Amino acid sequence: MKILNFGSMNLDTVYQVAHFVGPGETISAEAVSVHLGGKGLNQSIALARAGAPVYHAGCVGRGGETLSELLRENGVHTEYLRPCGDMQGSAMIQVTPDGENCILLYGGSNQCLTEEQIRTTLEDFGPGDWLLVQNETNLLAEIVRQGAARGLTVVLNPSPFDEKIRTVDLSLVSWLLINEVEAFQLCGSSDPDTVRAYLHARYPSMNLVLTLGTDGSAAYAGGVSVRQAAFHAEAVDTTGAGDTFTGYFLTSLMRGEPLADCMRTASCASALSVTRPGAADSVPTREEVDRCLI
Repeated sequence: MKILNFGSMNLDTVYQVAHFVGPGETISAEAVSVHLGGKGLNQSIALARAGAPVYHAGCVGRGGETLSELLRENGVHTEYLRPCGDMQGSAMIQVTPDGENCILLYGGSNQCLTEEQIRTTLEDFGPGDWLLVQNETNLLAEIVRQGAARGLTVVLNPSPFDEKIRTVDLSLVSWLLINEVEAFQLCGSSDPDTVRAYLHARYPSMNLVLTLGTDGSAAYAGGVSVRQAAFHAEAVDTTGAGDTFTGYFLTSLMRGEPLADCMRTASCASALSVTRPGAADSVPTREEVDRCLI
């Protein structure tokens, strides 16, 4: 059993600001730093640090060589990465003193996937394997369609949410991982039970995980529901919290752990990540998470 992540990779420029810049406003940043990120890369590193056998597929653009190096350094398999001629995907992130963030994305190389690349990559995976996708690459609907056709367990984190999600056949998705904002965009509500009822009526076999920030998280799978309180943490930067949650939750799930244990482990890892700056940089190791859970 292994997990294939068709995911984005970004060069993140992070600005520490007193408040988010508004329309027509010019403000000075208190500090600036460059980090390696992208939802796909963050989640692959979280999976690897949690102990999962993870393979990252995508495109490496100009200037992105350090991203593939970082994946390899963390134990992620990178043989399904391909070079492309576009600039590497990037993000401009503002972070306030209380750790909140807002993000501007440039797709670049993350929009260079081809149907041929998807097909040839998926030929090496099949029933028993897992497929993780986000919404920072092109051809999302095609990846989901081909992955499901090959018998993979499809996990979708539809972030950032936009109308492209409407083109995906959600009936092929086994696990949907969303936050409260994405839940409202998709279902018109962020109340966990309302969201579950809305999705279950349309996709009866879909399992759901809903993260709620300081209100914790909720999961619904196979008739079992779990509510998990948030672990207390002094937030420095929340940028990679959701990706850390995803990596640790899926690793625990693939190991066959009870749903409540999966949620507790993921919540603990997510809390540790917000105490550190950066995205991929902030993902804790398995040893750190295990110590936190004792």
